[in-house]
Amino acid sequence: MYDVVILGSGPAGYVAAIRASQLGLKTACVEKTVDTDGESKFGGTCLNVGCIPSKALLDSSHKYTETLNHFSDHGIEVLKSKLDLSKMMDRKNKVVNQLTSGVSGLFKVNNITPIIGEAKVLGPTQVEVTFDGKSQVISTKHVVIATGSSPIEIPVASVDQENIVNSTEALAFDSVPKKLVIIGAGAIGLELGSIWVRLGSEVTVLETMEEFLPMADKRIAREVLRELKKQGLEINLGCKVTSTESNPKEVKVHYEKDDEPHVLGADKVIVAVGRKPNISNLFDENCDITFDEKGFIPVNNFCETSIENIWAIGDVVRGPMLAHKASEEGVMVVERIAGRDIQIKYDLIPSVIYTHPEVAWVGRNEAQLSEEGVEFKTGSFPFVANGRALAAGETPGFVKVIADKETDLVLGVHAFGPSAADIVQQGILAMELGASAEDLGSTIFSHPSVSEALHEAALAVNGQAIHIGNKKNKTKKN
Repeated sequence: MYDVVILGSGPAGYVAAIRASQLGLKTACVEKTVDTDGESKFGGTCLNVGCIPSKALLDSSHKYTETLNHFSDHGIEVLKSKLDLSKMMDRKNKVVNQLTSGVSGLFKVNNITPIIGEAKVLGPTQVEVTFDGKSQVISTKHVVIATGSSPIEIPVASVDQENIVNSTEALAFDSVPKKLVIIGAGAIGLELGSIWVRLGSEVTVLETMEEFLPMADKRIAREVLRELKKQGLEINLGCKVTSTESNPKEVKVHYEKDDEPHVLGADKVIVAVGRKPNISNLFDENCDITFDEKGFIPVNNFCETSIENIWAIGDVVRGPMLAHKASEEGVMVVERIAGRDIQIKYDLIPSVIYTHPEVAWVGRNEAQLSEEGVEFKTGSFPFVANGRALAAGETPGFVKVIADKETDLVLGVHAFGPSAADIVQQGILAMELGASAEDLGSTIFSHPSVSEALHEAALAVNGQAIHIGNKKNKTKKN
């Protein structure tokens, strides 16, 4: 009898398993994916075919385009540069293998029982695991569903894993496509587009929505769109893909824009329209679990399902499909199983898009606050006026701080530029501790650093920025 059995070993599952063991709970983790040796392949989508391999390729491709286009700005002349895509992919795979084997090592250190196979929840205390035609029933006091998500497929562009692919195959091309069409301009589509345009592809992104990055600050979205187009991404909004035709030589993508038909030819098409929860065949027919209209498992703020002692975390439940959100939910759930009273501040979960420059934000933006009727004030600071960014040649973008008009409490931090994710993380700490814009502005930041842009933006909220004019919010004299 286990105290907790966790289904899935991605960022939600493996983190939950480790913390559960640290809390003295007898823990097992079920993973259905196996490697070539027949052992459990830990890490889920994020470590194996998502967050980590994509960031490895984003970093490698950025270094390549820097070599081609920007080293000369620093007085470095590269006489001849050559792309070795195979070696780049090998490096990506080494990074992935190092991290996934690290999870396996952590399981051993923490005495977590790994179980290979496909799980089916029979009830709140029993899980059936099937592997290689054999089944076993595992008894437990608690079940935690952490089975993650998979790419959404669309009938008009059926994935064949060769010419029309999803995000998994898009991270493993054996050659650079001459022409590439990406369906979807969300984080996944933009990151994949950034990788391949840097490596030489002619990339066209088709997005159904009329608004670009509607979840982001509007000014940031406009600047991101402009910058990505400068980098070579052709981003077309308001485009509805109607059909695709695939043959060994070419894929034709038919779409409508402004009620007019269009067609694009491409070597490869990447479908990046979102992800769906992995819940197929997860529950026995006698297990009375409910799902919402999109296939997610409904849970309360503590990730409890409608069945006592069955919990669900990560991509199978409401909220953004983010690895860090999933991990923190895993920690919260096992802490609560262990009798501790903790919860997550969902409004402080950051979002990041790892283009170059990065895009990141936390809290609410101006449009959301206006809709809620909250009075606010803002301050922003451009990286072009930041010494460290200027020295590095990383000047596009800015940092914006939003604060409550009366209390001065920080309500949101939004950034587009160098190290945006790390800058926003500092804003999260300020919001977690209930800091005001004045508190951020009175904090000493190291010089020169790109983080000084956050400092100046916080000062600008109250008209006190030092290195840029304060036309809108000058300090009033008594």
